[in-house]
Amino acid sequence: MSGAFSVVGSRPPVLITGGAGFIGCNLADRLAGQGENVLVYDSLARPGVEANLAWLHARHPRRISSVVADIRDADAVGDAVRRSAAVFHLAAQVAVTTSMVEPVADFQVNLQGTLNVLEALRHHAVPLVFASTNKVYGNLHDIELVLRDEGWTPRDPMIARAGISERQKLDFCTPYGCSKGGADQYVLDYARQFNVPTTVLRMSCIYGPRQLGTEDQGWVAHFLRRALAGEGVTLYGDGRQVRDVLHVDDAVRAYVTAWKRTDAVAGKAFNLGGGPQNAITLLQLIHHIESLLGRDIPLCFADWRPNDQRWFVADPTCVRTALALPQPLDWRTGVGSLLRHFAAADEQRAISA
Repeated sequence: MSGAFSVVGSRPPVLITGGAGFIGCNLADRLAGQGENVLVYDSLARPGVEANLAWLHARHPRRISSVVADIRDADAVGDAVRRSAAVFHLAAQVAVTTSMVEPVADFQVNLQGTLNVLEALRHHAVPLVFASTNKVYGNLHDIELVLRDEGWTPRDPMIARAGISERQKLDFCTPYGCSKGGADQYVLDYARQFNVPTTVLRMSCIYGPRQLGTEDQGWVAHFLRRALAGEGVTLYGDGRQVRDVLHVDDAVRAYVTAWKRTDAVAGKAFNLGGGPQNAITLLQLIHHIESLLGRDIPLCFADWRPNDQRWFVADPTCVRTALALPQPLDWRTGVGSLLRHFAAADEQRAISA
C-alpha cells in the first residue's frame, strides 16, 4: 500500500526504507537533528514500530515526512527514490526463524525489495548505504572452534584476536542468509555495472534505545525486557555462543559517515560490529544483567537453531579506518544505559496508565 507524503523545506529528503524500525528510526532522528529532511518509508508491518514513527514525527515535525508502503511495491519505491538525495536501505525481513517458515516472503522482501530500490537508483543514481548482515558468512565451518573459559573461540589465536575480516569467504545459509546475501551482492554489483554509488555495511549485533527485542531478533533488548519484567529467558544452544555487540549510536555514526564519504567507500563492503573488545557470550550478558538488577534471571535451554553461529566477532579495522570512526561504546556501559532507559520507559507507562 502506498501513501502520500510531502517534503518539508526546499532540500530533497534523505530516504530511509524501514525507517520506523529500530536502526532506521535512530538514523532518522540523527539526520533530522542535523538539519536534514528525512523521508521514512515503512510498511509498519512489525508490531510496535508505529510508535517509533509517531516518536519521530513528534520530535521533528518540520523535518520528518513518511510514506506507509511496502518495499515490494516497485512503483511506490521508485516514487520515493526519485524524490530523494540519498537512500539508506534498511527495510527487511530480519529473523532467521521467520525465513525458515516463510522463505518466499523472505525472498520477496529482502531480495526483490532490494532490487526494486536498485532499479530505481539505476535511473536516479544517488548514494545508497545498504544494511547487510554478518549472516552472509554462514556458520564459519572452515574456522575450527574450541570451548575456552565460558565461550566458544577460534583455535587460531590470530582470528580470535582480530575477528572476521571482509576477506572471509561468503557462505549463504538459511533462506534469510540467502536473501540478504543475494541482496548484498546485487548492491555491490550495481556499483560495478551501473555506477550506482553503493556501500554495504555487514552488521553484527546492534542494540540500543527503541529496539523492540524479541526471541527471534534483538536479543540484547529481549534479555533486558524479560529481566525487567521478572520473566525467564530461553537460550537456544548452550549459551556460550559469542557475538560482538555495537551500540546503535555507533552504528548510526557509521551509516551517516558512509553517506558523507561516498566517494571514498562506494562499491565496497564493510563489517560493522563492536569488535573483539565488545565480544560477549549470551550467558555473560545474562550474568551482567543479574548483577545490575541484583536478582537471578530464570533460564531454560532449548535445541540449537539451524546454522546458528557458535562464534562471530567482526574485525572492524577496515570500517573504522575508512570512516575514521572512534572507539565504540563499551558494552557494559551501553547495556547499563539501555537497562535504565527501558526501566524509565516502563515507569512512565505505569504513571500514564
